[in-house]
Amino acid sequence: MILHTAIPLLDASSWLHAFGPWVLVGIAVLVFVESGLLFPFLPGDSLLITAAILAPQLGIQAWTVALVGIIAAIAGDQAGYWLGKRFGRRLFKPGARILRPQHLTRAEEFFARYGAPSLLLGRFVPIVRTYVPLAAGVARMRYRRFLLWNVLGAASWCIVMVVLGLLLGGIPFVVSNIDALMVLVVVVSVLPIVVTALLRRLKSRRERVSSGPAQEEARERITVDS
Repeated sequence: MILHTAIPLLDASSWLHAFGPWVLVGIAVLVFVESGLLFPFLPGDSLLITAAILAPQLGIQAWTVALVGIIAAIAGDQAGYWLGKRFGRRLFKPGARILRPQHLTRAEEFFARYGAPSLLLGRFVPIVRTYVPLAAGVARMRYRRFLLWNVLGAASWCIVMVVLGLLLGGIPFVVSNIDALMVLVVVVSVLPIVVTALLRRLKSRRERVSSGPAQEEARERITVDS
C-alpha cells in the first residue's frame, strides 16, 4: 500500500484513491483509528459517504464498505473503552495537541447527559465519537451494556452514511463535484461542535464579567470589616 504524504487529513477522495487495491483495508484502518486510537482528525463521515459514491470506480461494492466500516468501528470502540478503563484520564495532558483534556471533558459531559445511548448518538458527532467510548471506560460502564450500544451505534452510523452516499451517487452533479461536496459534509458535521464551543466561550466570558463586580464588592467588605 503506497500513500502520498501530501494527502490532506480530511480529503476522503484522495485517501480512497491512494489506497488503490487495498481500499477496503484502508477504510478499515482509518475508521478504526478515528474510533479507538484517540485521533479524531480523520475523514469519518465523508470517508464512508465518498466510498459509497465512488464504489464502482474503486472496484468495490457499497455493502462491503458498510460491513468493513461496522467491523472497524466496533473494534475501534472496544480499543477506546479498554484505554479508558485501563488508563483513564492519565493519557490527557494540558497543552497537548491531540489528547486535550477538554476533548475528554466534552465526551464525559455527552456521556453523562445521554448515558448508554451516547454510544449511538455520539457516532454522528465528529470528535465526540472518538472520545465517548473512552469516557464509558473511564466511567467503568458495564461491558455487556457497552457492547450492545457499541454495536448499535457502529451499525447505525455506517449504514446511514453508506445509504446517504448511494442516494447522492445517483445525482450526476454530486459525482462530478465530489471533492467540493465532501468538504461541505465535513464543515456541516463539525459545525455543531464549533457553535457549541463558541457558546461555551461566550457563557464563560459573561460569567467572568458578571463575577467581577461581585468580587470587587467582596474585597471592599473585607477592607471595611478589617
